[in-house]
Amino acid sequence: MSGVRYGPTVTDVQLIISDHLVPAHAMGLADELLADLPQRWSHTAGVAGRAADLAAAVDPADRQLLLCAAWLHDIGYAAAARDTGFHPLDGARLLLRRGWPMRLCALVAHHSGASFLAAAQGVRGMAEFGDEHSAVTDALACADQTTGVRGESVFLEDRLAEVLRRHGACSPHAVAHAGRAPYLRSAAERVQARLLSAATA
Repeated sequence: MSGVRYGPTVTDVQLIISDHLVPAHAMGLADELLADLPQRWSHTAGVAGRAADLAAAVDPADRQLLLCAAWLHDIGYAAAARDTGFHPLDGARLLLRRGWPMRLCALVAHHSGASFLAAAQGVRGMAEFGDEHSAVTDALACADQTTGVRGESVFLEDRLAEVLRRHGACSPHAVAHAGRAPYLRSAAERVQARLLSAATA
């Protein structure tokens, strides 16, 4: 890791020119940035696999975007991304500096109800990225929140409880829980409804 890099690489520019988001390229970037964080990488790989399982819940035109966002949602934990210390925002800013599409950056910034945590922590800057509140947002949140810290499949309620135990009853996660938990439950319900609709279409 060579620190913050300003400006897109040749590969990044090719992604923009071709107007295609390639999950394999997103996986490669996540692998590079999370090389020193093996547990975070395991979680990321699990989320990407879960996102693939949920892909029928989004429009076919958005499925590559969903997979890319799943691979990249936690890159803000990497040392190269560190800026505010709030990983959703840091990851989004790193992707933007590297020339990735704004929509993808925004999905990373707002993944899994990040705005609730940002408010609890007093983080500024989330308004740099729009929160689209879409089927893709829901599927990404569901994939993330039904994948455990080692990449294993978990139930949403178990994941929410584990986060509270890990961070503590007085943490920003606990403060955000009252708004974030219902948001995540609703997202999961919408995903399940869309999957059912897709299966019976």
